[in-house]
Amino acid sequence: MQSLSWPLLWNELFYQSDNPLVFNSAFFFYAFTLFFFIYAWLYQKITLRIILVSFFSLYFFYKACGQYVVFILLAAVVDYQLSHWIHRWQVQWKRKALLIVSILLNLGLLVYFKYTDFFIEIWNDWKGDSLQYLHLILPVGISFYTFENLSYTLDVYRRHFKPVDRFIDYLFFLSYFPKLMMGPIVRAADFIPQIRQKITLTQEDVAFGLFYVFTGCFKKMVISDLIYTNIVEVVFDDPTRYNGLYALTAVYGYAMVIYCDFSGYSDMAIGIARWMGFKIEVNFLAPYQSASITEFWRRWHISLSSWLRDYLYIPLGGNRKGIVRTYMHLFITMLLGGLWHGANWTFVIWGALHGIALAADKWRLSLKTTFFTLPKWASILLTFHFVVFCWVFFGPDSFEKSYIVLHQIFFNMDLTYAMEFIAHYQWILDLILLAMLLHWLPLRWNDIIIQKMAQQKAWVLWLYVVAMLIAIAWGKADVPVTPIYLQF
Repeated sequence: MQSLSWPLLWNELFYQSDNPLVFNSAFFFYAFTLFFFIYAWLYQKITLRIILVSFFSLYFFYKACGQYVVFILLAAVVDYQLSHWIHRWQVQWKRKALLIVSILLNLGLLVYFKYTDFFIEIWNDWKGDSLQYLHLILPVGISFYTFENLSYTLDVYRRHFKPVDRFIDYLFFLSYFPKLMMGPIVRAADFIPQIRQKITLTQEDVAFGLFYVFTGCFKKMVISDLIYTNIVEVVFDDPTRYNGLYALTAVYGYAMVIYCDFSGYSDMAIGIARWMGFKIEVNFLAPYQSASITEFWRRWHISLSSWLRDYLYIPLGGNRKGIVRTYMHLFITMLLGGLWHGANWTFVIWGALHGIALAADKWRLSLKTTFFTLPKWASILLTFHFVVFCWVFFGPDSFEKSYIVLHQIFFNMDLTYAMEFIAHYQWILDLILLAMLLHWLPLRWNDIIIQKMAQQKAWVLWLYVVAMLIAIAWGKADVPVTPIYLQF
C-alpha cells in the first residue's frame, strides 16, 4: 500500500491538465494548511514573508496552468522595468511611447491567446476562406493580471504613485495567489502599500476570514455546483430536449449559479487574504437588490466595473463630450467589457445589451421627470429580470443555444407535466429559492455577524468551523465543478 501511495502523492505535486488547482479542491486545502503554518512562523520577517508568499503563489499558478506560469513571470519583469523608465524619464513623448509599448505587450499577449481563433472565424465567415484554427489554450488568469499590469503602468504614467523599488514586491503584487486566477482585480495603489507593512492579526480579522471563506465555500460548492450540475448544465448543453418550464428554471438557476460561483470564489479569496493580514475590497454587494442597471454595475464584479470606468470609459471621454457621446462611451465600454469575458458573439451581445441599458438609464435620469420612475420594488424586479434575460446570452456556449432557450420559454411552455416536474426537482427549486433568500438578506447583517463572531471565545469559533465543514461536506456536489470565471 505504501509503495502505491508515494507515487500518487508525488504525482499530485505536479500540474495535471484534467485537474487544475482551485480553492475548492482537497489538494489546496492541504497545501494551504502547510503553507499557513510556515507563514504564521515567518510573517513578521518581512523579506522572508514576501519570498514565501511569492513562491507559493507561483507554485499555485503552476498547479493551475502548468507551463503558462512563465507568462506571469515575463509580465512582471517587463512591466516592472517599463514602469521605472516611465517614472524616471521626463520627456513626455518618450514616456508615452513606453506606455504604448506596455499596453501593446500586455494586450497583445491577451489578444493572441484569447481572440486569435475568434478573428480567424470572422475572417473565414467573411471571405469564405478556410484558415486553420490554432486552438490555443488560454492561460489561466491572464485576463485578470493583464488588467492589473495595465492599471499599474497607467497609474505610474499619470504619476499617481511611484513604482516599487524591489522587483520581488511587484512579483508579490501581481502573483498574489488569492486573487491571481479570478480576481478581484486589485489596484496597485491599494495593495502595494500593504506588502511591507507590519501585520497584526486581530480577532476581528480571524472572524472576517472565517465568515467569508466558509460562506464563499457554501455558495460555490453547495448552492452553485448543485444547481449547475442538476438543471443548468443539462438544459444549456442541449436546450432542444427540454420544454419552456425546464428552460425557465435553468435560466433562473443560472442567475444564482453565476452569482454564487463567482462571488463565492471572490469571498474565499478575500477571506484568505484577511487571514494573511491583507485587505482586499469586497467584489459583490448583493447585486440583485439593485433598483437600476447603473446600480447593478456598482454592485456586480465591482473591481472590473470600476476598472472599466477608470481606464476605459473616462479616457474615452466619459460624460464630458455631450449626451450622445456619453451614450456611445457607455455602449463601447460595455461592449468591450462583454468581449473581455470571452471570444464569443454571445458575450458581445451580452455586453451590448448592458451598454444599451446603461445608456437608456442615463437618458432616463437626464430627463429629470418622475414619469419613468417606478416604485422601488418594481424597479428592483424589472432590473433583476433584465439581468436574468441577459444571462441567457452568457451561459450557453453559442448564440444558437441561447436562441433555443428563449424560444422554448416563449413558445414551448408546456405545463402538462408541471406537477411531476416540481415533484422531481423540488430540492433544486428549494435551493434556487434559498439562494435568492440569502441574497436578499440585508448587507449590514454580514458586519453584525462578523462582530458577534469576533467577540466569541476560540472554542466557539472552532465549533463554527466544524459546523460549516460538516454542512459543506454533506451538501456539496459529488463532482467538483470548475469555477465559471476560470475560463475568462
